Amino acid sequence: FSLKELHGIFPWLVESIFGSLDGIIVGWNLRCLQGRTNPTEYSVALDFLDPSGPMMKLVYKLQAEEYRYDFPVSYLPGPVKASIQEQVLPECSLYHNKVQFPSSGGLGLNLALNPFEYYMFYFAISLITQKNSPVTHHVSPSNSAYFILVDTYLKCFLPTEGSVLPPPSSNPGGAIPSPTPRSPAVPFTSYGMHHTSLLKRHIAHQPSVNADPASQEIWRSETLLQIFVEMWLHHYSLEMYQKMQSPHVKLEVLHYRLSISSKHHGSPAQSSYQALHAYQESFKPTEEHVLVVRLLVKHLHAFSNSLKPEPLSPSAHSHTASPLEEFKRVVIPRFVQEKLYIFLQHCFGHWPLDASFRAVLEMWLSYLQPWRYAPEKPPQSAEPLPRSVSEKWAAFIQENLLMYTKLFVGFLNRALRTDLVSPKNALMVFRVAKVFAQPNLAEMILKGEQLFLEPELVIPHRHHRLFMTPTLGGSFLSSWPPTITDASFKVKSHVYSLEGQDVQYKQMFGTEVRNLVLKLAQLICQAQQTAKSISDHSAETMSSQSFFSWFRFTPSEMNGSYTGNDLDEIGQDSIKKTDEYLEKALEYLCQIFKLNEAQLTQMMMNCGTAHDENGKKQLPDCIESEDGLVLTPLGRYQIINGLRRFEVQYQGDTELQPIRSYENATLVRLLFRLSSVLNERFADQMDVLCSRQDFVGRFCRYHLINPHLMQKIRYSPVVKDRTSQNWGPRISLRFLASYRTLISLLMIYFIASWFYVGPVGCTFIILIGYFLYAVIMTFFSDGWKPHEH
Repeated sequence: FSLKELHGIFPWLVESIFGSLDGIIVGWNLRCLQGRTNPTEYSVALDFLDPSGPMMKLVYKLQAEEYRYDFPVSYLPGPVKASIQEQVLPECSLYHNKVQFPSSGGLGLNLALNPFEYYMFYFAISLITQKNSPVTHHVSPSNSAYFILVDTYLKCFLPTEGSVLPPPSSNPGGAIPSPTPRSPAVPFTSYGMHHTSLLKRHIAHQPSVNADPASQEIWRSETLLQIFVEMWLHHYSLEMYQKMQSPHVKLEVLHYRLSISSKHHGSPAQSSYQALHAYQESFKPTEEHVLVVRLLVKHLHAFSNSLKPEPLSPSAHSHTASPLEEFKRVVIPRFVQEKLYIFLQHCFGHWPLDASFRAVLEMWLSYLQPWRYAPEKPPQSAEPLPRSVSEKWAAFIQENLLMYTKLFVGFLNRALRTDLVSPKNALMVFRVAKVFAQPNLAEMILKGEQLFLEPELVIPHRHHRLFMTPTLGGSFLSSWPPTITDASFKVKSHVYSLEGQDVQYKQMFGTEVRNLVLKLAQLICQAQQTAKSISDHSAETMSSQSFFSWFRFTPSEMNGSYTGNDLDEIGQDSIKKTDEYLEKALEYLCQIFKLNEAQLTQMMMNCGTAHDENGKKQLPDCIESEDGLVLTPLGRYQIINGLRRFEVQYQGDTELQPIRSYENATLVRLLFRLSSVLNERFADQMDVLCSRQDFVGRFCRYHLINPHLMQKIRYSPVVKDRTSQNWGPRISLRFLASYRTLISLLMIYFIASWFYVGPVGCTFIILIGYFLYAVIMTFFSDGWKPHEH
């Protein structure tokens, strides 16, 4: 094919592979393509889309001819789309000089992208647009072709060793000029610092043959990372976007803009305000989305930690440092920090309270521990002791203070609303507590908080330097202020740039958070007691389930009580794991917050007394009112988390209970009619007999149900007084409809046949035996005793 023909089919080819932007065309469905189920297609797709494969060769071939392809702005992430539609240029240099108005009266704005950008835009956004594609079998996201390709592209374009491989083309040093912008109908206002990337300006104004190889080395690295971050992380909920665009924050940004550029006087603030009202996006990340972001975070830590040690001489550093090394130095704070923080905040606040939150949790913990991805290996020892966090990471912790403190508080609030008896939820609490309990980590976080809370000294022009943050810059080679040596100011700059000047900071080691930790510790103790009671109940149930107990009729089955718990099905092994996780988590929390042992001992004793002498849980926390017992917020919390419950019992006419699974429906109805006829005909006689005070009266009272003297049961907390209905003494034959009773009678007749006893004789023996049993029970029964079978 000629280049012109390839240029024409390139957009169609990209859409055929990654699917359409509206999600109608699925494409190759790389997210569901796995080597285990489709080995041939899997290997072909990976080979074709490999960084050195045929597709990338086509990309570089078209790149050399400076072709441009339109990408609709309407499919960009919500914040970017809202900004561009309101003529506010986003701060990311990826969009600079690319916004184009449609030709020939078309509708909508477009980005003019070069082939590499166009390819990567489609590749990255397919994770979002194709999330509702049909899945015919279980798919493991970490084994999909898409996940493997993300990992491959990261290793190729953000290498931890060596340099970025040159493009496989005849002109590897060819330059990629920025697209020549068409004249827009409305001039765009800069959203952030309105300078463009020095790297891209440098390349754009040079001929291809004279392009600087050092600058060309990392243009693909920067572009790839910016596209991944923009497509995967630049999504906010509406309330978060409003917070990011609050007038308090934007007023300070506007003040700085006016001090450096008078030509945009007044326009940025109004455009930002208009963009606020134009922004509407419903962002619901999937578990696969979070796993891919975690892969990105882990690789960026490894990429940043592969930075070569700085030379002792500053002059030597300025001459020997390559663009790739400089890129490693600023890659996380400049490109990732702000958007990842907002992304995590959104997930912490909107993710369902279930075990799927584990993916978000592990991604967060991966970002908090860059030392796990450092090249040096920990010393091997006979005992696996916790590895102490080195002091060299203090700067990272201070410059990411909110990632540690505010998100930890967010996790506490989630943990207090989850059921910690569940092993998966207990594991999440254990994982967070274990990470924060690493030696020296809590001390460094506390030091960061102290630096932030230090009274700010009056430093000339400090408010200008505050907004020269990495998140508002363009490319990493853009103009940058001198290095700030004030540690306190670095922490303040980080917090203010993410939360605004009017932030109400909640100290992680302050009184309010400490009280939340104590509540969590109390909840852990309660969950341990609940798990223990479930374990004991399960053991009792298993021991009582013998062969003959299946044939035993228990009267409690007829009163409608419910004694089970949904957690009975989790198994003994899971209960043991839960107890282990919670015990270790409590130990780690004590280490982090220096909790008082006396407080914990008293707390555990209080939890222990929450069970009565029989080992059963008490009623939920209630208060007395005119209408009876009313649940308190604590009582509702106890019910929701399965800590306590009401004994649910049927309180109506026992004859009108719903037909049970162990009863024959036809026999229940027939026996009810027979009992009703007998009760109606002999009601007066039964009442007279039950009123007698001699042995006959006691014998009749034992067999005839009398609702006036039924055992007391716990009623609903909503109604204080119940008026019992007078049904009078009556006969109940419903027990004969039970399959257990019928099978027991059949077995008795079958065994009697072995001794040559006929049905009539066997029936006579059963009646004589029961009469003797009833006489004995009558002597031992006191007063009116209901007989339920």
